[in-house]
Amino acid sequence: MTEELGTRIKKLVVDNMRDVPGFPQEGVLFHDITQLLANGPAFQETINLLCEHYEGRIDAIAGLESRGFVLAAPMATRMGIGMITIRKAGKLPGPVIGEDYSIEYGIARMELRPDSVVEGQRVLIIDDVLATGGTARASVNLLEQCKAEVAGVAVLLELTELKGRDKLECLDVQSAVALSV
Repeated sequence: MTEELGTRIKKLVVDNMRDVPGFPQEGVLFHDITQLLANGPAFQETINLLCEHYEGRIDAIAGLESRGFVLAAPMATRMGIGMITIRKAGKLPGPVIGEDYSIEYGIARMELRPDSVVEGQRVLIIDDVLATGGTARASVNLLEQCKAEVAGVAVLLELTELKGRDKLECLDVQSAVALSV
């Protein structure tokens, strides 16, 4: 991402984000982008800037449940390309393929409908936050099973101390704002 484009997106996110201590549990500092989503002009500019960066480089966008959907849908619409939904287990009607990944207290699963992916498609994965990288890695694996080309991963916020980027080696990972946990 060009430095100017990255600086503009970062400013929009930082200016329209709030930190919520103790959510969803004590000891956690939650970085909330709800205000960005509620600020129509700022949200629109964020989407436009993301589209500007990826224009001509992707054929589809995979939104990760749930806030990734909020970013992927307007981008796909603006760019005139398809949106692929990658969801938590049991949320999509079959047939689906799934990928398990580790979470703090066990195993979680992401699923996708393989008929929503076209072989050889260049797909951008988008979500609001990159933390441990488990969700993103599972999503990459699912898309690769469908013979898509993962063009990169884009997030608004990256929690750098959790080292999620390490699970996405060899991929273009773009984050608007890098934060310490």
